[in-house]
Amino acid sequence: MGRGRAKAKQTKVARDLKYRTHETDFGALARELHGESDSAEAEELDDYDDKWSDYRRS
Repeated sequence: MGRGRAKAKQTKVARDLKYRTHETDFGALARELHGESDSAEAEELDDYDDKWSDYRRS
């Protein structure tokens, strides 16, 4: 007993996901899943490494 409210909530969420119209950037999703990074992110990480390279232990 008591499953009625939970099942109704699941049904509501499933119906919302099925019929909601939303824009999806499939290119960004593919890049994220394949591990490719944006060039801006890569440059930012390179700058960070260069900034602290003097403090690395040899």
